[in-house]
Amino acid sequence: MGEDEQRAEAAPGAARRAPAWLILGVVASALVVCCCSALIGLAVSWSAGLLGSH
Repeated sequence: MGEDEQRAEAAPGAARRAPAWLILGVVASALVVCCCSALIGLAVSWSAGLLGSH
């Protein structure tokens, strides 16, 4: 296989990669979901009296 054929096969794989902004968006949304669920868990624990010192 020549170099031209290898480049032709590699090009579609590179084109199928997600753009950087899409990856950053997915990571940012995952962080938001994790932080919100942690805050909700803390709020539920606090309202149930699990965080108060007795």
